[in-house]
Amino acid sequence: MTDGLLELFNLAGRRALITGSGRGIGLALARGLARAGAAVAINARDRDSARTALSALREEGLDATAVLFDVTKADDVAAAIDAFEAQSGPIDILVNNAGIQRRAQLESFSAHDWSEIMSVNLDGVFHVSQAVARHMLRRGRGKIINVCSVQSELARPSIAPYAAAKGAVRMLTKGMCADWARHGIQVNAIAPGYFATDLNRTLVDDPEFSAWLYKRTPAGRWGDVDELCGAAVFLASNASSFVNGQTLFVDGGLTSVV
Repeated sequence: MTDGLLELFNLAGRRALITGSGRGIGLALARGLARAGAAVAINARDRDSARTALSALREEGLDATAVLFDVTKADDVAAAIDAFEAQSGPIDILVNNAGIQRRAQLESFSAHDWSEIMSVNLDGVFHVSQAVARHMLRRGRGKIINVCSVQSELARPSIAPYAAAKGAVRMLTKGMCADWARHGIQVNAIAPGYFATDLNRTLVDDPEFSAWLYKRTPAGRWGDVDELCGAAVFLASNASSFVNGQTLFVDGGLTSVV
C-alpha cells in the first residue's frame, strides 16, 4: 500500500521544461522535479545562466539539459519547443516560472516597465504554454504548472503591475483548464508567498520589511525555495490526476489570516 501510494509521485520517465530556471525558484523547482525522477530541461535567455544551472544539477547526478529562448518572443519559443521535442522527446511537464519585477508608485510607473512586466510575466506564460500544449494535445496528456504569487490574491504598494500580471496568470490557469482538461491535460498553479530570492533581494535586505513579514506570516519567517518542490512534484505527478484549474498557495499561511 505504501509503495503504491508513493509511486503516484514518481516522475521517472517524464521530461519537464522549467522556464526561467537559471537560478532562484526556477532552479529549485528543476532540482526538485529531477530528484523525483524527471529529466529536466533548464531554460534561460542567456547561455551563461543556463550553463551554470546545468552544471549544478549534473554535479548532483541529475538528468538535465538546457534549451535557450526568450519567453516574450512567440516565434522563437515555438521554434525552440518544436526543435526540442523533435530532438529530445516529449515535454510531459511544463513549469512556467520566468518572471521579472519592477517597483514604483503606480502614478509614476513607466509605460515601458508596465509593458515589460506584462510581456514576461503574462505573455510569456501564454506563448510557452501554447507551444507546448500543441504537442500535449496530440498525445492526449500533459501537466502544466504556472507559478503565480500571493500577489495574484493580495496587492501591495509599488507593485500593482506585477500583481495585475500574476492575477491574470491565475485566471489564465483556469482558462487553460477550461480548454484543455478534456484532452487529458492538467493545468494548475503554485502561488509562492515571500521567499528569499534574487527577485526579492530589495525586501530581503530591508530589516523593517523582514520584521513586518515575520509578524504578518503565521509561520513567522521567509520561505526557503526548496519548500516549493513538494507542491510542484504533486502537481506534476499522477497524484494530481483529477486536480485541475487550481492555485495552491505555499505561503506559510499569509493569505489565510488577517
